[in-house]
Amino acid sequence: MLNGIGLRALACGVFCLFFLPSCTGKGETEVIRGLIEKGARLAEEHDVGGLMEMTTEDFSALPGNRERAEVRGILRMAFRHYRQFRILYPKPGVDLSEGGNAASAIIYFLMVRQDRTYPDLNELYENPQAWLEEVGENADLYRLTLQWVKRKNAWLAVQARLDPFRGYGFGH
Repeated sequence: MLNGIGLRALACGVFCLFFLPSCTGKGETEVIRGLIEKGARLAEEHDVGGLMEMTTEDFSALPGNRERAEVRGILRMAFRHYRQFRILYPKPGVDLSEGGNAASAIIYFLMVRQDRTYPDLNELYENPQAWLEEVGENADLYRLTLQWVKRKNAWLAVQARLDPFRGYGFGH
């Protein structure tokens, strides 16, 4: 059973998984970052279907080893509960495999009510460490680790792991 913070965290985290439709060529890292941005917009719009289209059939979310169908339901409940929100994050770290058919991304993010502002965060986008220091004292912060696979020239999320910040770091 998830509490309110866990539900919100899982919902926020899972949205990030679905942002890699297809990308090829030498600029895949930047394409992935652009798709993460698109996914954040889908989550803010509560587009569960759009998010789920970007996952594999065997997708899972951790902790809890939640399957794709369960994640869909969790997202619907969380979006209904939290209503209007924005997702804020610094530049995601992206690593592509040598073979080019797998990737991982790490995204530090927070979810805030639609009307809340953090004016200095845009200036810190290129500096994730400074971004973390700025928000860490003032908000609930999460780390989302995403695993991707390339199938038929399309990137699909196969797994997500969401870890909340626990004061001393991100715990499992």
